[in-house]
Amino acid sequence: MAAAALLLTAACSSGDGGSPSGGTAAGPSSTTGSPSGGKASEETPPAQGSVKVVRTVAEGLNTPWGLAPLPDGDLLVSSRDDATITRIDGKSGKKTELGEVPGVSPAGEGGLMGLALSPDYASDHMVYAYFTSASDNRIVRMIYNEQKPSGEQLGAPDTIFRGIPKGFVHNGGRIAFGPDKMLYAGTGESGDTGLSQDKDSPGGKILRLTPEGEPAPGNPFPDSPVYSYGHRNVQGLAWDSEQRLFAAEFGQDTWDELNAIKPGGNYGWPEAEGKSDDADYVNPLAQWGTDDASPSGVAYAEGSVWMAGLKGQRLWRVPLKGTQASADPQAFLEGEYGRLRTVVAAGGDKLWVTTSNTDGRGGPKDGDDRILQLQVQ
Repeated sequence: MAAAALLLTAACSSGDGGSPSGGTAAGPSSTTGSPSGGKASEETPPAQGSVKVVRTVAEGLNTPWGLAPLPDGDLLVSSRDDATITRIDGKSGKKTELGEVPGVSPAGEGGLMGLALSPDYASDHMVYAYFTSASDNRIVRMIYNEQKPSGEQLGAPDTIFRGIPKGFVHNGGRIAFGPDKMLYAGTGESGDTGLSQDKDSPGGKILRLTPEGEPAPGNPFPDSPVYSYGHRNVQGLAWDSEQRLFAAEFGQDTWDELNAIKPGGNYGWPEAEGKSDDADYVNPLAQWGTDDASPSGVAYAEGSVWMAGLKGQRLWRVPLKGTQASADPQAFLEGEYGRLRTVVAAGGDKLWVTTSNTDGRGGPKDGDDRILQLQVQ
């Protein structure tokens, strides 16, 4: 796997989130959310892992993007282009449409993207969604009422955060509640690279919000939702067993990145892509040529971060020691299922992974798109 070394060569990305020409958190404290080296007692995973496709959970999905597991083992999946949310029976794969989310304006890489369940979902039945409207990217929440007929189960969306820059590309879109029960959102700079270094803009950032959409207590910049900046297009968020946050990010023409997120950290874009000698910027813990990755979702399981590749059409395993890679990244499923969009931890050694071959940049085959269940180590 020399080609899968920490510093890989090649380029990002016309494979979604790349160059326009191509076309779950620790709060900011001394013990969580900071890329320290980790506890000495942490067990380092094996240098080499394995992936087994256990089953296909569902088929025939159109532009699946966000994936949110329900407490009973079923899954909610968003359709980027149809602006619908569908419930997938975790055992049979049966699909039940909850409804269409009003106000979504799909175009290019924009549309209905990330999904997350409220930390108090058992009592409030709130589903959060990140989507592109006619004027911006925004985050809303809706009550999910299972007792209503199919297609009518979503309440009216309540916008909790608006004004994230939108573009034909680089809309970000991943949302997740962290271990601190705050809402994190990965955004893009919408093709306007200057926004990433502008701490007054929510574009090109990781945001940290209360469930009501206000700047979360303890954020690194006073009265600001910004948690980290200098990002190009963040579409993957995951926390390890020590509540440390990791994020996947599309590069432009050279390097895609997996980053350990430090509160207030500057991740360099557009001044730096990939590793830099400038001490003002936080370097990625791993980087890939964009033909090999174009990463979207990430998840943590069995001591490793698992990262989906769109243009790369593979699943990357990055074993961790603290916030450093303990061995070279390892590729799985290369070319077997096409473009991979979202990865979600399914408990223990299991993952859910969605394909993304109907998004206009893939070559759909019979059954696409699909949700897979994997067993990993």
